[in-house]
Amino acid sequence: MIDKLYKHRFEIFLTIQLVILFGSLLFPPEFYESRLLPLFYLISIAAGILMISKTKKLMWFFIILFIGTAFVFGFDMISREQNTEYILIRLTIYFVFYITVTWNIIKQVWQAKRVTKNVIMGLMSGYISLGFLAFFLFMSIELTNPGALSGPLLDTTDMALKSDGILYYSYITLLTIGYGEIVPTIPIAQKAAVLVGLIGQFYLVIITAVVVEKYIKHSSTKD
Repeated sequence: MIDKLYKHRFEIFLTIQLVILFGSLLFPPEFYESRLLPLFYLISIAAGILMISKTKKLMWFFIILFIGTAFVFGFDMISREQNTEYILIRLTIYFVFYITVTWNIIKQVWQAKRVTKNVIMGLMSGYISLGFLAFFLFMSIELTNPGALSGPLLDTTDMALKSDGILYYSYITLLTIGYGEIVPTIPIAQKAAVLVGLIGQFYLVIITAVVVEKYIKHSSTKD
């Protein structure tokens, strides 16, 4: 069963990522935020563990980690309700987990000998994963340095709305669009913004270029 799912790991992970990002466009926002989003985060964890399932020790480490934290924190581990006592712990765990999963995605895409549909989806999910990593980074900076990020989208005490604003800022920065509704106001936040922008460009210039080169090489060989 796991072997069959593993063949479709990129499609599964990419689908869950897209649902997390854009699910509120398909479902009533309040119902999605309170009911569906925590469930989708759990599914994304399971999909990420599937992504690293070939590395048994690493897979079991994260399984035990998430079971342990779920046992200690319960629903707080996935809830978006305002509970600042646990938010940093959750962000740290998700950050480490997503770094591991993202690195494995990039490595699998890089090592692929042929460019297939799965590789293309892996390339896409790797880029989206960088946005989630940026979100965990910016969220941690804002929590430890209140006001590090400033803008009308963050002028709220509702943690769910604030996290939505920071998630938006993370992807806008990764894409180097920069509309300006949210700006970094302290050096650590500014440096994090530069880092995220550079990583996004490096991914597009290096990883995507390698995949395109493999596709062109395979196509010319086939012809």
